[in-house]
Amino acid sequence: MALPRRRLRISHLWLFLVPSLALIATFYFVPVVLTFLISLTNMDYSFRWNWVGLQNYMNIVEDPWLPKIFSNTLFYVFTTLTLFNVGLALLVSLVTTHINEKVGAAFRALWLLPRITPSTVYALLWLWATREDPDSLFNWFLGLFGLPPVNWRLEHPWLIVILVNGFIGVSFGMIIFTAALKSIGNDVIWAAKVDGASTWQLIRYVELPLIKWPILFVLAYQTLSLFTSYEYILLTTGGGPGLYTTEVWALYVYDLAFRQYGGIVKFGYGAALAVFLVIMGVVVSVIYLKVFRFRELMIEPKIEVE
Repeated sequence: MALPRRRLRISHLWLFLVPSLALIATFYFVPVVLTFLISLTNMDYSFRWNWVGLQNYMNIVEDPWLPKIFSNTLFYVFTTLTLFNVGLALLVSLVTTHINEKVGAAFRALWLLPRITPSTVYALLWLWATREDPDSLFNWFLGLFGLPPVNWRLEHPWLIVILVNGFIGVSFGMIIFTAALKSIGNDVIWAAKVDGASTWQLIRYVELPLIKWPILFVLAYQTLSLFTSYEYILLTTGGGPGLYTTEVWALYVYDLAFRQYGGIVKFGYGAALAVFLVIMGVVVSVIYLKVFRFRELMIEPKIEVE
């Protein structure tokens, strides 16, 4: 009788997974399959399935702008990830957890403002702050040192792109890292302080090793997020100035599929580029799984009980 009951219990457990599996299939696997099928056509706004086989993928190989766009994407992801989404997020979390609790909480709350601000309003604030006018925020600061005003959008577009996306990205890592730091047991902290550890030694030898997995999670998650993000680049620089100066892969897909001049759209070619973007995400995920050994995180902890 034990075996049928066990099977019945397992079948009941699977019932709880059905809603999640249905959502994943509906909003991930089905769109991926449809994107791949569209990539085999030359579909436009007529939405006719005119099959062209692998022609769109051959066009990717022949596209003269893709090497530049790919290098832009790698630069954007690496710089924003290391400086802000992980680096500054970790710094903010460490600093605000080692100062007065109320002050630290207030500072973290203020840093969430860019995250909850509407995208267009947030982008317009940055465009206002970096305009060529001598009274703009950035140029006012330069004026304090006697420097002439700068048109930041034209002369330093990557600086705007990285700052705009970076200040948004910090908030996610900040929340994860702060929660991880606060979960460290007080006995561990007290033991380190009793042994004479300074604040720097406490951070380096106690806290950072104990939050290794949250750091790796944020690193992996934000990498994949940045590969597919283009919203603030579209709103601030539009991929320019000039030809594809700040154009990234995801924005190139959007431009080809929805923002072509003269009503000419390339759903098929854009879908083929999107398929490559999915492949890049899968490759990066596998690399992270192998290099950072995420499987160890899923292993049941071995606890010795005497």
